Amino acid sequence: MKKIFSVAALAIILSACSNNAKQEAMIKQQAIVAVKDSLRLDSFKRADAREKERLAIVKEEKAKQEKRTLLLAERNEAADRSNRNTAVNEAPAPAKKKGWSQAAKGAVIGAGAGALGGILIDKKDGRGAIIGGVVGAGTGYVIGRAQDRKSGRVQPKN
Repeated sequence: MKKIFSVAALAIILSACSNNAKQEAMIKQQAIVAVKDSLRLDSFKRADAREKERLAIVKEEKAKQEKRTLLLAERNEAADRSNRNTAVNEAPAPAKKKGWSQAAKGAVIGAGAGALGGILIDKKDGRGAIIGGVVGAGTGYVIGRAQDRKSGRVQPKN
């Protein structure tokens, strides 16, 4: 900024000493161009400084995140080691069962049985089949869900 003002002051002094209007206009224009150039340069410097600050913050955040990740990995490894020591004495956990649950099987069987019973009891346009199927599916689901709880497939209610 000192250079800008010194160039502007020099231009004003020279223009005051000179009687030629063209030289005055040229000197003023050069001073204005120099001021604008220095302002642009200054704004570029400020933008570069902001960018460097932003990059420094990003680097710090990455370093913190990596440190957290390493700490969590170390904790997990320590927990795994302690679990391995205790897991040797324990029996292996049973694998999860695949296929239909007892609740699903009960719902399907109950729906079929209820629909058949509904047709036999009420012979009007399938109304009995629909009602019987819904009631049978609900009952079969409840019974199958209880069996799933006993077998351990579903956690019992607390």
